Amino acid sequence: MSEIPKRFWNEYQKEIADDHYFYERSCIRQTFFPGSEAAFLKILREELGKDIKDEANQHTCTGIGYHSDVVPIETTMTVVARLFSLMTEDGYENYVPSCVTSFGVFTEMVEMWKHDPALLEKARKYLREATGREFELPKNIAHPSDIIFKFRNELKPKMKYQLLNRFTGKPLRAVEHVGCHYAKIFPEKGVGKSEFPHVLSGMIEAWGGEVIDYPERRHCCGFGFRQYLVQENRGYSVANSKKKFE
Repeated sequence: MSEIPKRFWNEYQKEIADDHYFYERSCIRQTFFPGSEAAFLKILREELGKDIKDEANQHTCTGIGYHSDVVPIETTMTVVARLFSLMTEDGYENYVPSCVTSFGVFTEMVEMWKHDPALLEKARKYLREATGREFELPKNIAHPSDIIFKFRNELKPKMKYQLLNRFTGKPLRAVEHVGCHYAKIFPEKGVGKSEFPHVLSGMIEAWGGEVIDYPERRHCCGFGFRQYLVQENRGYSVANSKKKFE
């Protein structure tokens, strides 16, 4: 590979912390897919030997209410500030939000505070008045998929099964969907950005599978919060998901 393509692809990489993670659980994943969070923590601790704090004293990020225009941004700022205060209190700097919507919310708050220090001070003031707590901003924010992607090659020899057809030995053909709140709110914060999302396809390729491209790869799943939460609008969500599955 020549130097110019290498430099170009480097722009699509993401810094992901090596260890010492503060884990923030997801409302939706805990409710519908609790095994996914247990599996992630088990993989990090037992297979990779990483330090990850699973704090019991946490709460929602307000993401669903925030994106549905029910929760005002000042409330979301304060709630995010409290979650960061738990991280700070426990002595961690690398934040791992389980949910892609939380990932989007935390990234948005941090970017907003970086560009407007007055808002950061307002968030500190709100948190102090409400709880007496203080917080520091995380040095690194990574989604669990980022971390599994980072260690995909280390995990490969530990896996009982590869993404291979057990009868033919040929690669299993797979497609992926990368969530909008991971890839599109702040494209530079995801592996491959929104143009070349590579976080899931990178795992598939590393573990022996074959990634199949499809026209709707970067198409929204249709959830959209305000679309899905208002019953009259759910046809929009269903139509988007139907298009992707077909």
